[in-house]
Amino acid sequence: MLSRTADHLFWMARYTERAENTARMLDVNTETGLLPQSKEAATRGWRALLEISELLELFDKKYPTLTPKDVLNFMVKDMSNPSSIASCLKQARENARAVRGTLTTEVWETHNATWLELQSKLRDGELEQNPVQFFEWVKYRSHLSRGVTIGTMLKDESFYFIRLGTFLERADNTARILDVKFHGTGPNQPQVHEQQIDFYYWAALLRSVSAFEIYRKVYRDVITPARVAELLILRENMPRSLLACMVEVVANLKHVGTEASQETERLAGVLKAELQFGQIEDIQTAGLDNYLTQFLERIGELGARVSHDFLVPLEA
Repeated sequence: MLSRTADHLFWMARYTERAENTARMLDVNTETGLLPQSKEAATRGWRALLEISELLELFDKKYPTLTPKDVLNFMVKDMSNPSSIASCLKQARENARAVRGTLTTEVWETHNATWLELQSKLRDGELEQNPVQFFEWVKYRSHLSRGVTIGTMLKDESFYFIRLGTFLERADNTARILDVKFHGTGPNQPQVHEQQIDFYYWAALLRSVSAFEIYRKVYRDVITPARVAELLILRENMPRSLLACMVEVVANLKHVGTEASQETERLAGVLKAELQFGQIEDIQTAGLDNYLTQFLERIGELGARVSHDFLVPLEA
């Protein structure tokens, strides 16, 4: 397969997944913003989201003060933000258009319709009227894209590069969603939530990654931070966990691997093994915030290596 074709397929999937996960992060903050808390605590939560997304500097250049409305506009509508939902869905559509001959008609039409519907929804003010409903629509369109891909595409290299992009992006974003909670509340930071409010935060976080019912089935007990972390990091049967993502990354790398990608496959295998045999107690001892930061660095390096080995090289 041509590197440029693989590149378009890989990034089409990554941008679609990124749009969904941005919607999930915003959904958590929108819901938790309704909980009783000080204005400073609410602002800290939105700032943490921008910091974890590595967008705080860009945001501060455009907006003199931080307000939830401005963050939503920046993360949803702003085309100058390369990770906004609008930017991601546009880029997904453009990458799909570039390789229309490789995709099935259903996959292309799904991406095209998503972009057209998004513009209509933003013009009609649906984000301002009902942000939760808007985020659900974004998640639904991402689900539809994946389902159509799995249901209609030949299981060849094109399919494997799409899946590889999906799970690299999902691993990155699951770590970011989880790290938003810990980014500003390390061991030396004051606790800003009472225990009852903290419970509602974790419940909202679980719902944001479609894991609330799964948590109840697995643990059948009260929600605790340690169990949430274990579920989203180490449980292979949790679809959005870091381990589940790495299992898929390793499997899809194997399908497209060459001699030049052996080191990339090895590093992916090492990361998968560490998750597979890791224990939440060891992660807590090392510090969950530090662990997630290191994981994000490693998954970023893995994505860069995939680009180097198979795709159009990333700009420095």
